[in-house]
Amino acid sequence: MKMDEKQISEIVKNVLSKMSGESGANAESKRYKGVFDTMSEALEAVNKAYKQYRSYSIEQREKIISKIRELILAEAEQLAKLGVSETGMGRVSDKIIKHQLVARKTPGTEDLSPSVMTGDNGLTLIEMAPYGVIGSITPSTNPSETVLCNSIGMLAGGNAVVFNPHPHACETANYAVDLVNRAIEAAGGPENLVVSVYKPTMDTSNEMMKSPIVRMLVATGGPGVVRTLLSSGKKAIGAGAGNPPVIVDETADIRKAAKDIVAGASFDNNLPCIAEKECFAIDSIADELIAGMQEAGAYLIKDAQIDALVKLCLVEKEGKYSINKKWVGKDASKFLKELGIKSDARLIICETEASHPFVQVEMMMPILAVVRVPNIDDAIEKAVAAEHGNRHSAHIHSKNIDTLTRFAREVETTIFVKNAPSYAGIGAGGEGYTTFTIAGPTGEGLTAAHSFTRQRRCVMVDGLHIV
Repeated sequence: MKMDEKQISEIVKNVLSKMSGESGANAESKRYKGVFDTMSEALEAVNKAYKQYRSYSIEQREKIISKIRELILAEAEQLAKLGVSETGMGRVSDKIIKHQLVARKTPGTEDLSPSVMTGDNGLTLIEMAPYGVIGSITPSTNPSETVLCNSIGMLAGGNAVVFNPHPHACETANYAVDLVNRAIEAAGGPENLVVSVYKPTMDTSNEMMKSPIVRMLVATGGPGVVRTLLSSGKKAIGAGAGNPPVIVDETADIRKAAKDIVAGASFDNNLPCIAEKECFAIDSIADELIAGMQEAGAYLIKDAQIDALVKLCLVEKEGKYSINKKWVGKDASKFLKELGIKSDARLIICETEASHPFVQVEMMMPILAVVRVPNIDDAIEKAVAAEHGNRHSAHIHSKNIDTLTRFAREVETTIFVKNAPSYAGIGAGGEGYTTFTIAGPTGEGLTAAHSFTRQRRCVMVDGLHIV
């Protein structure tokens, strides 16, 4: 059912009123299916649901997933508006696209591929089996997208899920949990197969991670979250931070590169961890590239304006810079307004040195520093350094095969996009499936249903082979 603007506004109003304390936890947990007052209640419920789900066939799983996809597409606009209203980050139009991408390009049960070995000694079958109950920690940057994408993949693998959302995005995440449960119920599945808590905290997160009910942990977050997961003693998948560079050399289609970089770096106000965060341009084409970026919707600031923007959106302590969280994911026009500039530009660009904090800090704001470099050797060296060894994502615009290959080898990122906007790396305009859990630190890469399964081997000796 497509909702009109008035209905969506009313839902947003209701959610925000609950956030301000007009309704208590008990009222909220009754509002959403699968959302509980305590982690203990959530764990008990999801464990019961998983025991029922174990008897479900692959066909039944796929029926549930199809219904989830259907509801995501029907409620993409609502989910997008809830996310922006609660967190104050991102752009509604771009978040709609992200939800549509989740619905259409997140793999389901087709991603589970058994293998067989036969020979003189019989037949051995290897199948992808569920872990059981998976504990998932989700971010504020993609609160509903991550819940929905993870739910599809984890349920496709035969698992149940308990979420501990980011506290600053729990309303949006829990609405997504409710959506998944509504879809499961409509498809004839067990209630509370996907659960969460009304007020996620460090305590609820710790309880989830330590619970014997939870057999696997998955988290999207910074290095601290990943380290905590890896020390849990359980199988863990960690999707960490990135600071993706983009290189433009003299062989590139410069106008297309400019348009693609603005599209990628401004998408959802640069919240995606795959987005272009800093640009290294060969000096001979830098002027043309910057002009092209301006034509594509970017606003160029200079000198004192750059210094003022640093003071606005970064925090300095003992010579080290970190982002001012209140400005994460805001529209470029709001930054420009603070600088006394009236513009509806989607992206702010500026020229800096490679050592500038706009280059070295993962901004997660629609701000892109452009660094002039004399040659490709310098570009690759500086880009690899700016990526900080996260091995997350990197991008390049070039028609030189040797350059493309060399940068890919030296930067060693999980995602490497050539001659396209960064979001092509997760299937938006590029081939391949999508995910919002990109596991660089633990090596799974772009996660899907297969990532949330374990291999089981079944051996039949002297039988079932017919050659």
